[in-house]
This record gives sequence, structure tokens and C-alpha cells, in this order.
Amino acid sequence: MSSYLYPMDVDYIVVGLGLAGISFCEQLEENGKSFMVVSDDSEQASLVAGGLYNPVILKRFTLAWKADEQMKLALPFYAALEKKLKVKLDYKVPVYRRFASIEEQNGWFEASDKIGLKDFLSVKIMENSNDFIDAPFGMGEVLHTGRVDTKRLIDTYKAYLLKKGGMRQENFNIDHLDFEDDKVRYQDIVAKKVVFAEGFGLKRNPFLNYLPLNGTKGELLTIHAPSLKEKSVIKSSVFIIPLEDDRYRIGATYKWKDKTSIPTETSKKELLEKLRTFLRSDFEVVDHVAGIRPTVADRRPLVGQHPKHKNLYVLNGFGSRGVLIAPFAAQQLYGCIAYGKEIDSEMNIKRFEHSYS
Repeated sequence: MSSYLYPMDVDYIVVGLGLAGISFCEQLEENGKSFMVVSDDSEQASLVAGGLYNPVILKRFTLAWKADEQMKLALPFYAALEKKLKVKLDYKVPVYRRFASIEEQNGWFEASDKIGLKDFLSVKIMENSNDFIDAPFGMGEVLHTGRVDTKRLIDTYKAYLLKKGGMRQENFNIDHLDFEDDKVRYQDIVAKKVVFAEGFGLKRNPFLNYLPLNGTKGELLTIHAPSLKEKSVIKSSVFIIPLEDDRYRIGATYKWKDKTSIPTETSKKELLEKLRTFLRSDFEVVDHVAGIRPTVADRRPLVGQHPKHKNLYVLNGFGSRGVLIAPFAAQQLYGCIAYGKEIDSEMNIKRFEHSYS
């Protein structure tokens, strides 16, 4: 039983405030629904993300899953958030893929002629003009790219919610969640629905841990390189992402066994070794962060309604492409809840019902 005398009634409880949680909150605000967010920042994936939106998988020169649909939603979504929060979030920055050989150049040309990729891959080989970048085979430009400052977004959105009384900064204690007919109760909050957007924290959720969320650890460095003066993102064996004040984000690693958010010297060494294969400027490492990406075995998000508790929903599993996927997935989930629309079958958690018992 709750120890609170005066319950708070809302339409939704949202657990987690990363890209998934923010995207769903925006759906709720747009549709005039009341909600309370509960989040303690224990999952760091969105906070430490590189923040790139890039429709192309640059390792294989292929279009990312539903990237075209996601881009059409994501760009207006972040533009609206900038206006609402009165803060700069979306930086329109070119992404250049450094070629390591003539064969990679040829592969780029072949990809740029494919349906779906034509709008995103420039057919012009860019000659390298930066003396501090080693790129003898030139680079290919990905079109319609940019970077969202995910940390600024989360920090600003959190402040926005706290000011209006729409968030509690605390750990969500699943033992305090009760289901009462067509409602859910959490401490003093009574809601019609609860949506878990808790990233890798899903692994500790007894209602949802049947879902195959693997989690992939990623580590990023921030370097200070005053002589580099590079304004574009360079993708080679690692990304170089320009920030402000001659700082650059370097990433990222992919580790499947280590499930901690603690930066490691091994990954730092790996990133620096890869960076030095093509970066020729002096630099200083000024930051090193780590987080667990919520990745899924079939590389598709986890979105939908719990098979037993019909007022419990999940919004998760965006991997390394959360900036693009989050607004798209949140819209799908809200459409399902409010209007009975079918969630895209590739990301609907119904595909894993056989694992629930």
C-alpha cells in the first residue's frame, strides 16, 4: 500500500529520460496528455552518445533501417525542440567517409547509384584539404547529416520538466508498481499507462527482461586539437566529430561482454591507435566517457504492449541510432496506444511473445 494520502492522477508514467523518454513525452504534450517522468540518470547511453544523425551505414555503404522515414520525422522534431526549449541542439555538419583504397572509392560509386541511396551519397570524390588529415584516396560526402547535442537536450529537457513539476529525479523502484484494474499505481501516482523507456535498465525490469536486450558498451574520447580546424565529421576507423572550442569527439568502441559504464584504458588505447592512423595533428585527451547502448539481437527496436499487463508499454532498443529512431518509434507507440494503430512488425515486441512465460 502507498504511504501517500493524496494520490496524483496522470495519464502516463514515463520511466527514463533519454532520447526515448523525451520523444514519448513530446508525443504526450502534443496530444494534451498529463504525465510524470521518473528517472535517475543511471543509464548513460543518450548522455554519452556522439549524437550523429546519418542515414547511411558507412562500413557497408548501405541505407540504415527505415532511415528515410525517420529523417522526415526527426529533423522537424529537433527543430521544434530547439524552439520550445530556446536552445541550440541541431548542428548541420557534413559527414565525410575517408577512403582507405581505390576499391573503397569504387564501392562508394556503386552504392551511390542504388535506389534509396542516391539522395544521401554524393557522387563527387572530395579531395582532402586538411593537412592534418591523412586521406590520399579522398573522401565521400554523406548528404543531409548533422549532430544533435544529446547531453544539452537531456539536461535542458530535464530542467523544463522539473520547472513544471513533471519529473521526479529518483530511482524507479519496480517493487512499488501495482496494477489495479485499468490503472497502475506507483507510490502516490495513479496513471492509466506506464511506459518504460529505461535503456539498458530494462535488463533489471522483471516485467520486460524476457526481451532479448543485449547491450553494447561504447566509449568515447574528447580531444582538444587547436591546430586541426576541421568543421566536418570525418569517418574512418573511428569518427572525428567537431564540437566547440577546438574540441572533437572520438568514437566509438563496441564491447559486448563488459556491461559497466566505467571507461577503460583498453578502449582508450584502441581509440587512440585508430585515430593516429589518419590524424596528423597534436592533441590532448580531455574527457573519456562510457555507456551501454540498448542493442537487440535482431538490430530492431523494442516497442509495444506487454503481453499480460495491457497498460504497460516499452520503448527501447535503439542501439547507436537513437537520434533518428526515437521520434519515429515514439510516434508509432503513441499511435498504437491512442488510436489502435499497428506498430511496425519489425520492431513490435510481439515478435518475442514466444519467450514470455
